[in-house]
Amino acid sequence: MITIILNNLEVQVEEGWSVLEACKFYGLEIPTLCYNEGLSPYGGCRLCLVEIGKPPNTKLASSCTYPCEEGLIVRTDTKRVINARNMMIELMLSIAPNSKTVQDLASKFGVKQLRFTVRNEECLLCGLCVRMCREQMDGKAIGFQNRGHNKKISTPFDIRSEVCRLCGGCIYICPACQLRCHGPNPDTAVCNACLQMDPTCVDVYDQAQCWMYDAGRCGTCVREDDNKKNNQEQGLRPDEAKS
Repeated sequence: MITIILNNLEVQVEEGWSVLEACKFYGLEIPTLCYNEGLSPYGGCRLCLVEIGKPPNTKLASSCTYPCEEGLIVRTDTKRVINARNMMIELMLSIAPNSKTVQDLASKFGVKQLRFTVRNEECLLCGLCVRMCREQMDGKAIGFQNRGHNKKISTPFDIRSEVCRLCGGCIYICPACQLRCHGPNPDTAVCNACLQMDPTCVDVYDQAQCWMYDAGRCGTCVREDDNKKNNQEQGLRPDEAKS
């Protein structure tokens, strides 16, 4: 066992674990897209970014590929992490706005705008299909081609592969192949039909210490503080504010 500092708490983790595995073990939610427990880590989607190191000398790293080591300092919900995560979700929305997986991520993490041109390429280059074919189905029928903005996933020479087993594993695991839920058609590429606007924390937290997130991450304590501030500005007593 080794000791790391996870959100300002000393915790024990197994040697050889990744930062993502350690966070999952202690119940910290980190979004992922290209990660799958049955496949090798890739770190391509950058959704699982965490902040590593002691301020001010910190860096962002993908938690699924970063190994835990003795004394490692990890923070999972800093402003820098949240901004980078939301930016990646916006980029994914611009690439595959019809993906239910990406739309659900946008709703879950409060992404309500899209500042990029919608491309509708429908491939997020997460590599899940490539690893599924190679590692689970032992097919090796598809892979990455080219680099930069020309990068894509296809068969060798873009012709039908003789080793493809037609198993459908690549389609099953692809996040862009999952269509949007049936319901109202949104006016923009950001659906937000499943966006939860209500706070998720407990209603009474007088003596509770929030260690899961930075202060105000879930919204309850911030809303309560805003209400108290508004009441004070209006000169209302607590009993008058309730009524």
